[in-house]
Amino acid sequence: MKITDGLLYLPEIKYRRILNRSFGPGGWALVPRSPHTVNAKNISREYALFCLGRFVSQARGEQDYFGGEDALATAAEGCKSNALMRCCKDLGIASELWDPVFIRDFKKENCVAISAVHVTTNSKKMIWKKKGRDLEYPYKEAPAGSSSSY
Repeated sequence: MKITDGLLYLPEIKYRRILNRSFGPGGWALVPRSPHTVNAKNISREYALFCLGRFVSQARGEQDYFGGEDALATAAEGCKSNALMRCCKDLGIASELWDPVFIRDFKKENCVAISAVHVTTNSKKMIWKKKGRDLEYPYKEAPAGSSSSY
């Protein structure tokens, strides 16, 4: 589970691994149900999740993108991943990530909020991290006693 902005996040590959363990490779499929909808900054598409040949769920995935048409292929994959995570809610996969009580308790037991500095812009921000883990690039821990401007 990842956390930086206070939101708990389970990477998309973990959903795929759970589905593979549960239904076997090839035992599930994410099927497009509409063409991509593309505007200047966002791409979205409706997908359906089938497990063992049965319809399970349907959700619209979305992904913001920057950089023009060159970024569309990567954004389309992000859109698909987003739809998969949303469809998995109906199977109860990672459903605790939508439970405010679980989130509050998880953060209290496993995380700390620290003052961080962006290494390239030098902007300061409050960041959540799991206890015992280092901050990941592009952030580093702000020196103790530094003034904050959150």
